[in-house]
Amino acid sequence: MDILIDIILKAGRSAVELSLFVLLPVMVVMLSLMRLLEARGALDCLVARISPLLRPFGLTGLGVFAALQINFVSFAAPMATLTMMEQRGTSDRHLAATLAMVFAMAQANAAFPMLTMGLQFGPLLAFSLLGGLAAAAATYYLFGRHLSALEATLDETLHHPVADNAKGVLDVINRAGAEAFKIAIGAIPMLVLSLVAVTALKKFGAIDALTVLIAPLLQVVGIDPVLILPTLTKYLAGGTAMMGVMDDMRRAGQVSGELLNASAGFLISPFDLPGVAVLISAGRRVAAVWKPAAVGACVGIALRTLGHAAFA
Repeated sequence: MDILIDIILKAGRSAVELSLFVLLPVMVVMLSLMRLLEARGALDCLVARISPLLRPFGLTGLGVFAALQINFVSFAAPMATLTMMEQRGTSDRHLAATLAMVFAMAQANAAFPMLTMGLQFGPLLAFSLLGGLAAAAATYYLFGRHLSALEATLDETLHHPVADNAKGVLDVINRAGAEAFKIAIGAIPMLVLSLVAVTALKKFGAIDALTVLIAPLLQVVGIDPVLILPTLTKYLAGGTAMMGVMDDMRRAGQVSGELLNASAGFLISPFDLPGVAVLISAGRRVAAVWKPAAVGACVGIALRTLGHAAFA
């Protein structure tokens, strides 16, 4: 029992430190910037210019908003846009392409805090965009081609607060700060549970046994066995939990900046059990197209993985 209590206390301390002293300040700044650009109409202008270029990939104007949200806000932010797309009559085919793109892109709530660990933002964003577009196109033209293309006349504007004066700017910043605080506090339970589970598995030798078992196979394909632990954590507990594990491993000297960047393609995305569960809850039709979207996302994540491995 003493061992378990010690594991819980250490995991709790690590989770709180990561959430409040790394995740929270980064998300406050990024969310405030995004919400201010949104309130001043800059994002509307950007989407209007970019959306015609992305239509050949199976994306609509609202799909562009979803891409900005996943890359610059958090993995859950596109859920509101997906719900809006469903309610406004977007076709199942476009919904699937947008969902695949979101699955395959880098999630801001893990990516931005990991910049403090040595993650390179430029390559991450570039490969995130390439992977997301590849996932959307593969889903729209291949894996989701059987889905309905019937579409209503779409209103592709987002209704959001405006910031025409000082009070409006302060209101936007306050709302962004509250949103960031909610994200940071909401991450603590999953971080604590995942760190407790991971620490217990390490303490009782399960991770070492698994590493010994599959290390020869990993070495054949050129994958460092040290990535077993963060990979298991990511796909079972989500990107924020993976970030906590990577932070502990970095502090212990087990993970270098080079390895972190090389593995970012398959470690930083919302395509995991918690991420999929949250995003498909956006609506009935969104949930109905998750299978072709998931297959398309695998194409995008594979492209990102190869890109990061080659660049690193």
